[in-house]
Amino acid sequence: MKKTAITISYDEDKMSALKLYLGQKNSSTEDELTKALDTLYTKTVPAGVREFIDLRSGASSASNASKKKSKPSPPSAVGAVSSTEVKQDGGH
Repeated sequence: MKKTAITISYDEDKMSALKLYLGQKNSSTEDELTKALDTLYTKTVPAGVREFIDLRSGASSASNASKKKSKPSPPSAVGAVSSTEVKQDGGH
């Protein structure tokens, strides 16, 4: 995948402090900004477009499928006996 560079202006003192404290956590501004951009991309770009870009860039769809969290499906009510089921009297 081809990368592009992003340049932004930010307060010098804040950046120095950020680098210091991220370094203590074994992270960097680049790592954190990349995570933030990935989150923004996922939130903003529709899934179909992301899949198209992944296919075009050669990313495997298997890796994307493993990232998706599947919601457990509710149990089926087919064939279940309700506790409020009305009992019928044989001849009445």
